[in-house]
Amino acid sequence: MTELKAKRPEFRNINAFTDLTTYRLPPAGWVSILHRASGGLMFILLPLIVWMFDTSVSSEISFERFTAAFAVGLGFVPGWLFKLVVLGIIWAYLHHLIAGVRHLYMDACHAVSKEFGKSSAIVTLVLSIGLTLVLGAKLFGLY
Repeated sequence: MTELKAKRPEFRNINAFTDLTTYRLPPAGWVSILHRASGGLMFILLPLIVWMFDTSVSSEISFERFTAAFAVGLGFVPGWLFKLVVLGIIWAYLHHLIAGVRHLYMDACHAVSKEFGKSSAIVTLVLSIGLTLVLGAKLFGLY
C-alpha cells in the first residue's frame, strides 16, 4: 500500500502569495487570459467607444471638438490620456479578434495539439502587439 501511495502524483492548490510569482504559464494560457481581459476591457469602455463614434459623425463642429479632445484634452483630462485609452481599446480589439479567429480555426479544423496551441498563441501575441504598436505610432503622430 505504501508503494502505491508513493507513485501517485501530488496535486496542490496554487497559493496566490507564494506561487504566482514563480508560476510559468504557457503562451496559450496567456492568450486565453488576455482574450478574456480584452473582452472585458471592450465591454467596460463601450460607452467611450459610442461617445467617440457619435461625436465624430454628428457634425463638423462636434468633430472639431472631438479632435481637440485628443489634441489638448477635455476638461481636466489631458489629450495624451485619451490617446492612451484609445490605444488600450485598439489592443483589446485586435487581440480579441486575432485570438477569436485562432479559436475558431482550432474548432473548425480540429487543430488541437500542444505544438499548434503554443505556436498559434505566440503568433497571436506577436500579431496583436505588433499591430497595436503600428497603430499606436499613427495615433501618437509618429508617422
